[in-house]
Amino acid sequence: MPIPSFLSWLESSITFDQRDHPSHIARPSRCPLVIDPIDFKKSLTKVLMDRGSGLNILYVDTLDAMRIPWLELCLVSSPFHDVILGMQSYSLGQIDLHVTFGYRANFCLEVLTFEVVDFRVSCHTILGRPCYAKFIAIPNYTYLKLKMPGPNIIITVGSTFSHAYMCDHEHYELATAVINSAELPQLRNSLTSAVLDYHKPTSSTAFHPIEETKAVRIDPTNPTKTVWIGAKLLAK
Repeated sequence: MPIPSFLSWLESSITFDQRDHPSHIARPSRCPLVIDPIDFKKSLTKVLMDRGSGLNILYVDTLDAMRIPWLELCLVSSPFHDVILGMQSYSLGQIDLHVTFGYRANFCLEVLTFEVVDFRVSCHTILGRPCYAKFIAIPNYTYLKLKMPGPNIIITVGSTFSHAYMCDHEHYELATAVINSAELPQLRNSLTSAVLDYHKPTSSTAFHPIEETKAVRIDPTNPTKTVWIGAKLLAK
């Protein structure tokens, strides 16, 4: 049988216990996991960990703040989905960056590929499943902590509930503003169409008989006065 090739630093188990418990947990799983790794020698304090995302996403405002030239982006033509609900999106390009977790005496560094997008957001970047896989990271959304194997001991990073709540609140306000700006024009157009349809002239007869009915004149002197009855009924 082939001998498996083990990844580095997997001798220690990753566990969560009472030592990880914060002084107060307001509402478990309510707040996002927002941490602050060191990315490309810049400390980012609003990094959203999202293991539901299949991409690592870097926002163009963060790219500019890090003073990375756009010329370093590698152009791609493939779209991705579900960043904006029901729509496909295109990135400005891809870029490989060094991401570091831990501290000087015990850190882990990997190169991650990011999709650079021009969206309005409240966080600096999103680290998805590619990041979890490379760092072999395990999240705990109750304690708002992330653990991964390190060269010496297990690396633990996390955030405070107040910081996570603030980031979540900023994201909610921004998302509401973006949705309103996108939906209000559509709502106006639909209302305008509804008003025009309401005032549109209709035919003189709202009832359209089917094939199983026939017209019977009820006033011999006025041919317009008729009723519709079943075709198999007698005229009387």
